[in-house]
Amino acid sequence: MTAELLEQTLGRTVRARRVAANLTQVELAERANLSVGAVQHLETGAGATIATLVKVLRVLGAEAWLDQLAPPAPQFSPLQALQQQQRAQRASAPRQRVSRTRAAG
Repeated sequence: MTAELLEQTLGRTVRARRVAANLTQVELAERANLSVGAVQHLETGAGATIATLVKVLRVLGAEAWLDQLAPPAPQFSPLQALQQQQRAQRASAPRQRVSRTRAAG
C-alpha cells in the first residue's frame, strides 16, 4: 500500500470515529484547538502533521492507537550484555594486593 493510500485510510478511520462520537469537523477542531482545515486535511488524507493527528486522537479518546506504534520490548539489550560482561571480567580478574606500610612517627 502506498503512503497516499495509507493516509487516506487513516483519514477515513478518523472521520468514522468523529462521526461515531457525534462531532462535526468544527466541534472537533475547536476541542482539539485546530483549524477546520487541519481536520479536513487529516480526514481526506491530504496531508496532516503528527501534532494534528495526536490532538484529534486525544479528543476522540483514541490515544491507544499510538501505543500500537511503540516498538516491542527488546529481547536483547546490548547495554545489559556489556554490563554483565564487565562484571564477569572484574569477578574473574586476579585481585592485586596493595601493601601499605605504616609510617614511623
